[in-house]
Order: sequence, then structure tokens, then C-alpha cells
Amino acid sequence: MAKKTQTSKKQLIAEKKELAMIEGILEGSPDAIGVVVVRLDCGCRKMAAVGNDGEPASKVIIYRDGAESICENCKNDGGAFMRVMESFIHWVDSELEEQQKESITAKVLGTQQH
Repeated sequence: MAKKTQTSKKQLIAEKKELAMIEGILEGSPDAIGVVVVRLDCGCRKMAAVGNDGEPASKVIIYRDGAESICENCKNDGGAFMRVMESFIHWVDSELEEQQKESITAKVLGTQQH
């Protein structure tokens, strides 16, 4: 039971750090309507702000929680698609219609979600 609690605590800390990164990206990207989050199998994450046209509203950043740099795999392949574990858009603008969200998601992440 203690191991399960420890794992969920680590996951909560990781989620809080991820949310802090999202907030930082949004702060530097006033035109953004959301942030694309790509979680990789190595523990690194790729993120970028997205505009209402589905185009990038910031540079793509790759980071790893608690590390000074990203892993060797990401250094070599930039976070290759085949290593994506999960991807989604953290929406800021809650007034967007579902159809617009779906269209932007398809443009940014494609139609095969992780």
C-alpha cells in the first residue's frame, strides 16, 4: 500500500510541475488558446502553445522533471513520434466550440491519438 501511495504522490508532483510549465508557456504566449502536451516513454515532455488557427504560438520546448537536461534519446531524435505515450491539448479558452477544438487537435496532433 505504501508503494502505491508513493507512486501516486510522485505522479501528483509531476502533474503539478507540468501544469507550472503550461502556465509559464501561456504567460509568454498571450495569443495562445492552449498548450500541446506530448508525454514521451522516457519521461521527457514536449510542449508548445497553439493559436486559434492551430499554428504554433510559441517554440517547442522539451524538458524532463528534476533534470538539468533531456534524455539522450530526445537529444538524438527530438522526441520521436514512435516514443509518444500520450498527447493532448490543455485548453485555456473554454468558450471554444467542440468542433473547433476537434479541428485544431486533428491539425496539431493528427487523428491517431495516444
